[in-house]
Amino acid sequence: MSKHFSKDALLYSLALWLVGYVLGIVLFFAVPPSVLGWVIMPIGAAITVWVAMKKVRGDSFKYFLGVAAVWTAIAVLCDYLFLVLVFKPADGYYKLDVYIYYALTFLIPAVVGWWRLQASRPVASGQ
Repeated sequence: MSKHFSKDALLYSLALWLVGYVLGIVLFFAVPPSVLGWVIMPIGAAITVWVAMKKVRGDSFKYFLGVAAVWTAIAVLCDYLFLVLVFKPADGYYKLDVYIYYALTFLIPAVVGWWRLQASRPVASGQ
């Protein structure tokens, strides 16, 4: 695993997850737990799009799919270890908002990578 990929995949995924974790703790006192994920998701998605567009530097779609897979695996693992096991939510943790969050965690870097690679392709002339 290259140093570049480690930064894009591991470092950014942990940082993004930590931002969501801290937001969850801070907002826990202001927002009902049943809607907490729905409040955090747009903020987290916006930050994730920004990181994927401005910080992740790949040169192939396979690279971006690898980043997407690691980001998703880290999100699932950290959620389980630091939310499910630690806080033991009474009504459970895995609901629609969490599944959408996992889907976005995978789709955002994959779509940004696809878009960036398409935008960098030379346009064929119609001659």
